[in-house]
Amino acid sequence: MSHRASSSFVRKAAETLGLGPKHTLELAREVLGLTGHDGAAAAAVFQLLGTDPRFVVDDAGLWTLDPTAVPLGAPLRDVPFAVVDVETTGRGNWLGHRMIEIAIVEVRGGSVVDHYETLLNPGQRMPAEITSLTGITAEMVAGAPYFDHVAEEVAARLAGRVFVAHNATFDWSFVSSELVAATGEAPDVPRLCTVRMCRRLVPALRHRNLDVLARHFGVTNHARHRAYGDALATARILIRMLDEAAGRGIEDVATLTWYLRRRRQRKQFDPNQYALDLPGYGRKRRRRG
Repeated sequence: MSHRASSSFVRKAAETLGLGPKHTLELAREVLGLTGHDGAAAAAVFQLLGTDPRFVVDDAGLWTLDPTAVPLGAPLRDVPFAVVDVETTGRGNWLGHRMIEIAIVEVRGGSVVDHYETLLNPGQRMPAEITSLTGITAEMVAGAPYFDHVAEEVAARLAGRVFVAHNATFDWSFVSSELVAATGEAPDVPRLCTVRMCRRLVPALRHRNLDVLARHFGVTNHARHRAYGDALATARILIRMLDEAAGRGIEDVATLTWYLRRRRQRKQFDPNQYALDLPGYGRKRRRRG
């Protein structure tokens, strides 16, 4: 089953269960169109919904929607993402450090569609260790614009998009504080962190730094520790992880955010559930030998 087909089936399952509880076989028939072998049909339902925290199944094989689950929103393929990376003079804006470079890569429909990048004059000394790490020198930023000069451009490229970064808390803290200082506000946008996404969607990876993710997904970064190189690599990693999310039937931002914050064990598939003596299912429970 393709990721797109899986997502559309999950949306249909959510709509079906919104009308009331359904038995596993009812979902198999009404959502997947499966009317053959009961065991195979039930297994298909568990494969589709088994890791999705929105769906709850009881011991009788009756499925319901978690009442705390968020409603489905626009499909991920239709959502624009602003993938951001910043280079800075230090580790924290609260310590007075400033950005020296910012890049924003827009992802939509599974592809990189646009980008923006600029050096920034931090208005303060350039630490030697930052120059050693990034290759950005004091001479390079001396003629660059101050953030105030590009704030409107940055805000426009973030507005109406999902903010994404690798360790998003770090990048958002710099970008939002600079936007507030320059314009009085920062865009109220959803935020995703590719570190957190990796933790939930690719749990087999023990380390989640950008280099490890790039190697895992076969992404080449031609400019490591430069804003555009890292933002472009993160954008390509994001595209791959959105595919991972789609494979779990997650197809909208609100559900993805909710999924990343919650922990649910995979629902256990009991092959006897399909034969439970429920209304509309008169077969007797098969007993284990």
